[in-house]
Amino acid sequence: MVFLGRMKSFIGKMVKVDQGFQEAGVGRLLDVSDDHLVLLTEEDGVVYYNNNHIESVTENTKEFNLVSPEDIGYNKANNLLNLLETQILKWVKINSDGPVKIEGVLYDVNNDIISLIYDKEIVYVSFNHLHHISIG
Repeated sequence: MVFLGRMKSFIGKMVKVDQGFQEAGVGRLLDVSDDHLVLLTEEDGVVYYNNNHIESVTENTKEFNLVSPEDIGYNKANNLLNLLETQILKWVKINSDGPVKIEGVLYDVNNDIISLIYDKEIVYVSFNHLHHISIG
């Protein structure tokens, strides 16, 4: 809980998630929930990071060119499962920088499995392997 409390103090600031790791993300921290962080990135827009897979967060004191309006729209939810349940039939990217990256139309979700439709296939991803997700 100390980690989440500290992350809440970074809301509105530029941060780097998982510095030095393959799935690093840089952007403005928009929100902190019990199980995820919401980051506005230049590459993917709003990205939701699963707290269980975050190794480190670095507050960035350098100036970035990422401009974020005060009223940036993003989906708020108590947890990732609730967030994904409201995004059924929308295009999503899961783990876009990692070795297990996949994108497609979100078909179904529960505590165990995320189902995506991609091309003519249904892809099943273990919920435990969700590192981060962007919608749209």
